[in-house]
Amino acid sequence: MQEDIVRMQNIIKTFPGVKALDDVSFYLKSGEVMALLGENGAGKSTLVKILSGVYPRDGGTIEVFGDNIREMTTQKAKDLGIAIIHQELNMCQHLTVAENIFLGRERTKGMILSEKEMNKAAAEILSRMNIELDPEELVGNLAVSKQQMVEIAKALSMNARVLIMDEPTSALTSKEITDLFTIIKKLKKEGCGIVYISHRLEELKHIVDRVTIMRDGRFITSMDFDQKQMDEIISHMVGREIKQKFPRVSCPKGKKILEVRNLNAGHMVRDINLELNEGEIVGIAGLMGAGRTETTRAIFGADPKESGQVFLDGKEVIIHKVEDSIKAGIVLAPEDRKKDGLCTKLSIRDNIALPNLDMLCGKLGIVNRKKEREMTEKTVVSLKIKLPNAEVEAGSLSGGNQQKVVVGKWLARNSRVVIFDEPTRGIDVAAKVEIYNLMNELKQKGIGVLFVSSEMPEVLGISDRIIVMCDGKITGEMMTAEATQDLILKYATQFESKIS
Repeated sequence: MQEDIVRMQNIIKTFPGVKALDDVSFYLKSGEVMALLGENGAGKSTLVKILSGVYPRDGGTIEVFGDNIREMTTQKAKDLGIAIIHQELNMCQHLTVAENIFLGRERTKGMILSEKEMNKAAAEILSRMNIELDPEELVGNLAVSKQQMVEIAKALSMNARVLIMDEPTSALTSKEITDLFTIIKKLKKEGCGIVYISHRLEELKHIVDRVTIMRDGRFITSMDFDQKQMDEIISHMVGREIKQKFPRVSCPKGKKILEVRNLNAGHMVRDINLELNEGEIVGIAGLMGAGRTETTRAIFGADPKESGQVFLDGKEVIIHKVEDSIKAGIVLAPEDRKKDGLCTKLSIRDNIALPNLDMLCGKLGIVNRKKEREMTEKTVVSLKIKLPNAEVEAGSLSGGNQQKVVVGKWLARNSRVVIFDEPTRGIDVAAKVEIYNLMNELKQKGIGVLFVSSEMPEVLGISDRIIVMCDGKITGEMMTAEATQDLILKYATQFESKIS
């Protein structure tokens, strides 16, 4: 019989203006994968940060391996064998893969740092995970998906007995996810208890034994996982039934808004030609590394283009930098919201106002505070952003609410085209529906919507038309009504032969 290796009872945590956890209890057994589920802002990340010593608790008890832990610190958690893989990456970009894996636990020979030993140990861990990475490569040179795997390797290097995974697959490719699941199953057999947090509910059937559900900072229920009860699980998470996971609206296709001709930007954006019409949502599908994000950044002016033209409402738009694109009416909600979409140390009000100062400032350059307040309030209400007040730091919000702020700051502008890059990455099922509804609202207003997504059901569920990329080029295009996952995958794997 499996023993309880973690018991948290009546946990309370309060932040200024909000009670994040209200009398929450949960347990974890050895050799089980327990999915901790709930909407963004439900308190999941706060709970596991208390377990791993990142946050102190305000009330309640914690028992680990039968011992009552009066004060949990990050060092105490490490000593107990508790490791956490955070949703937001915490990599030192200027250090190597091996140096990141053993950061704070460096291997030494006497008083001298042994890079050779660290590189060898890192190579063994990466090989065990079936990851082809050079331990001496700088982390800053790696794609986000590879950085995520380094974060996972770091946790595994600690020989954890309790492993917490907070959205571990949000930036991984299909192969990397399969490899991760293999590792999880191996750890489970070795008796490791795993707390798994994910908004990708389709993943649960592959690895999860039990689910614990939270809502609004409270414990709701715990139950053995059964794929047949997925609707019940979602209902517990959101407090209501989600009748339509991919809401779709029909409206007449209008005139051409955006046209991109012969766009080239490095080896990842090659001879791109695409069109976007009023009242249309176009999804860009493809495998990781296909060049989708690079294409959106080149259109937006975030990355320099080598050649090509962009037309808006039939007139060529000269885009040298993002300011040119924004003024023309082409805006982007980027893939990495924390790095490129938000000033996390500034307030929600500041984040919404910053790209719209040309609309908020008078002739003397003074911000009209009344307009600023009205713009912020309208954005918060229309997108149902959960926050105590608009003065809190953007970085303090949950992932889903951060994404809403990124999207919301563009809504006040008279934008003609809105580009979304992975708009629902790391957000819960109910928040996803709100983002889909937002995209539909833009579509109904005659605004062109272009979006990149790695989730095939999302592309099929929301798009009117689908463009598929592979190896930096468009390899297929189809109306959604005639699209299938197999057909999209066929176009997504049309690599050019590199052998002459």
